[in-house]
Amino acid sequence: MLVLVLVLANVLLLMGNQSLQVTVSERQQYIAETIQLETLNRQVIAVLAEMALKTNDGELKKLLADVGIDLSPTPAQVPKAASK
Repeated sequence: MLVLVLVLANVLLLMGNQSLQVTVSERQQYIAETIQLETLNRQVIAVLAEMALKTNDGELKKLLADVGIDLSPTPAQVPKAASK
């Protein structure tokens, strides 16, 4: 009788583990796809920003600004003088 209970417990745990493995696998795939899309997103934004600055397209600049992309030029880095 004890053996039967242990076998049933083992089967239930096995089924639960398989379900969790499927869930984890799906999440890993989602994360990998998200990372790939993030790279593509950055490239598209960079091209749009470059185009907006090159053509001085006000509408494109506004669109980028509305989604939080700042096109203001960054100040040039002033080299620090070597101290003696």
